[in-house]
Amino acid sequence: MAKSSSLCPRSAAALVISTVAQQSQSLNPVLASHLATLAPEQRSLTQQLSYGVLRLHPTLVAISAPLLQKKLKNKDQDIYALLLVGIYQLRELRIPPHAAISETVDAASKLGKQWAKGLLNACLRQYQRRQEELEKQALTTESGRFAHPQWLIDALRKDWPEHWQQILQANNLQAPMMLRVNQQKSDVTDYQKLLSEKGITSQQQTLCPEGLLLDKATDVNELPYFAEGWVSVQDGAAQQVAALLDLRSGMEVLDACAAPGGKTAHMLETMPDLNVTALDIDEQRLQRVKETLSRLGFNAQTIAADASETQSWWHGRPFDRILIDAPCSGSGVIRRHPDIKLLRRPEDIEQLANRQQQLLDNLWPLLKPNGILVYTTCSVFKRENTDQIHEFLQRHADARLIDVDPAPARKAQCGYQRLPGDDAFDGFFYACLQRD
Repeated sequence: MAKSSSLCPRSAAALVISTVAQQSQSLNPVLASHLATLAPEQRSLTQQLSYGVLRLHPTLVAISAPLLQKKLKNKDQDIYALLLVGIYQLRELRIPPHAAISETVDAASKLGKQWAKGLLNACLRQYQRRQEELEKQALTTESGRFAHPQWLIDALRKDWPEHWQQILQANNLQAPMMLRVNQQKSDVTDYQKLLSEKGITSQQQTLCPEGLLLDKATDVNELPYFAEGWVSVQDGAAQQVAALLDLRSGMEVLDACAAPGGKTAHMLETMPDLNVTALDIDEQRLQRVKETLSRLGFNAQTIAADASETQSWWHGRPFDRILIDAPCSGSGVIRRHPDIKLLRRPEDIEQLANRQQQLLDNLWPLLKPNGILVYTTCSVFKRENTDQIHEFLQRHADARLIDVDPAPARKAQCGYQRLPGDDAFDGFFYACLQRD
């Protein structure tokens, strides 16, 4: 394999895609490591190809199957990914077909696999000739038609019989970029004017008083005073969480699964004199919390620990508020993290539900009487959401569910559920629990 420094956008994207698919690694860190080796002008196309191919991966796999006489060996999955990159360009991008094919074929050399150029050229030209037939054939399966693994389609249809197709379609769209203005530095109207002066257009959001939805995604370095902490990138669904906590001056607050720190920061932007303890089980991810707080000019006690093992980190003082932004399937943010389609497995849901139950049960005793615990996930599965909270309420006689006005999302059996694309936001679940 060629050194990463000699890669082009298409070969870099092929390595990113094959690493995600073969080694079950998350897209963001894999992509970041490759982008760092590329020239700045090459990064945008690499990112576009990586996200695009993973977003449509099940469909592209279905299309590509008839083009190959036999499966490529495991050691040549980078070439298979390169084939998908080629098909994606011909289907989805405005790159002239001859350029898309020739550049994709040449990218095989950058991977140190000159032999694959003929194979790629033949497959891509065959796709050109047979495109209508191949596309039609791919649509005969639900996986090919909706660009999701079959188990995920079945699970969504079971939980959301009236909305499953809407969810699948929303998952296949590119997520918009939304900002959260730091109220301690500016306000939404003034910051919107600063954006406008730089040619960046945005829309204020009724459901998120500090939110601005950008008409077009932009590099954070182009945002006015980003480095000085005036603004952060955060989806509207996540921005709704801080208000649910009903924060008051001087409160003791626990953010139990804090990384990357957006909700911790939003709490402090709302009420700067809170005493916040921010935990995360991952030391490296906790570093991102520290960086976020430093950029915004806030302080919190940050601890690398398993929140459910309270004896290892708890200071003994009960909390007024606890936020559990629980580890989950991510089924509500697939449009933002398309690698979830490849990485998640059916058996993961029950394992995650067990972990969520452990966090709820072990952290509940740390809440003061009349205190509020907010449980959130970026999932749309009922096993992780309404079922989880229903079972929790049955186990804890001193817990009651609080109704929220205005509601952050559509009312569910226990809590509130936002589906992907509702109000242009991510899929998200919210439940507010008060201790008697």
